Amino acid sequence: MAASMACQAAVRGLRAASTKQLLVSRNQLVRVSPRRWLNLQEYQSKKLMQDSGVTVQRFFVADTASEALEAAKRLKAKEIVLKAQILAGGRGKGVFDSGLKGGVHLTKDPAVVGELAGKMLGFNLTTKQTPKEGVKVKTVMVAEALDISRETYFAILMDRSCNGPVMVGSPQGGVDIEEVAATTPELIFKEVIDIFEGVRDDQALRMAANLGFKGPLERQAADQIKRLYDLFLKVDATQVEVNPLGETPEGQVVCFDAKINFDDNAEFRQKAVFAMDDTAESDPTETEAAKYDLKYIGLDGNIACFVNGAGLAMATCDIIDLHGGKPANFLDLGGGVKENQVYVAFKLLTADPKVEAILVNIFGGIVNCAIIANGITKACRELELKVPLVVRLEGTNVQEAKRILSESGLPITSAIDLDDAARKAVAAIARK
Repeated sequence: MAASMACQAAVRGLRAASTKQLLVSRNQLVRVSPRRWLNLQEYQSKKLMQDSGVTVQRFFVADTASEALEAAKRLKAKEIVLKAQILAGGRGKGVFDSGLKGGVHLTKDPAVVGELAGKMLGFNLTTKQTPKEGVKVKTVMVAEALDISRETYFAILMDRSCNGPVMVGSPQGGVDIEEVAATTPELIFKEVIDIFEGVRDDQALRMAANLGFKGPLERQAADQIKRLYDLFLKVDATQVEVNPLGETPEGQVVCFDAKINFDDNAEFRQKAVFAMDDTAESDPTETEAAKYDLKYIGLDGNIACFVNGAGLAMATCDIIDLHGGKPANFLDLGGGVKENQVYVAFKLLTADPKVEAILVNIFGGIVNCAIIANGITKACRELELKVPLVVRLEGTNVQEAKRILSESGLPITSAIDLDDAARKAVAAIARK
């Protein structure tokens, strides 16, 4: 029982590593990611694996229908799979505004690849995860289609409870791994990796056997596992998830699909990886905020939240809701804030037409409240702020900050605590 609980905890860590839940009302949970700035397309992840010696399908990338046709001919494969490259899931069941159904197609005729690519490239693909208008497809991947005789699941992730990386695997692949962990936890296998020693041969072979690989395939799978760990270290990943890690009728172990999460703190030494970041499908405001180390996530309300620290931001959203208001965003300044960041934050907040009031809630530990106050007054003057502004400051240099605000001559409403600030922000909108 203890072992199965540990395995389920490890699987939950796969999701916890990349997403969190933000309570914005008593009846509404919104999924947010602590850092969502690095988005790689499928072909980019495959290229990283390929460069590390991991076995993937042979593939080419095309930006035009003629390039796709040429790529299909060059593959000389028995069967070809054509995939529209967008970041959203559910591509196979998506619909193009060209009339084509499905963002993933199989064919044995290279000429058909060119025709299909012509109905994909430059057209919007709508899936269950895209906006209503869909996402424009600018690139397609033309790959060798391989039969899969068996699907398994394999992942490497950083696990805080183990103080380092952990391998998680299951012979049940190609399905939702959380469901496997919940219904058949005995099919989830876990191996803790000594980060100084790396993946030992016996660990890789044991995991391969637990995944159900037999005979020569067991050694082949173990080799792929070790190569995936090398990739995990090489790119400063926090998670490499392969689903499925498949077995072909010809006796090959192939990584058919993978998701890679990266440690954003390693951006300074992973410039080549981060240069591949595709922001075309990201919220433009989130992308702009990231340039200034601001964490912004848009919500559906009308009270903008300007806060330092994720915990305080979530609490601020909750208190606004408690007083009958709705937060318009989740904006975290972080610790080492500078005056220019405050100005940029206000610029981003006021650009949202839904915003009818701004609530600033700063608890200055590392943050100097006077820097915040100077940034606020500069932003109010230069942006000619038109919406009510409620400010609650507490902590380092707070008296100087309050003096700056009070002597500014600007229509800023001060609050004594978070509850008072939320109440005043909601009331300001009600008076409009």
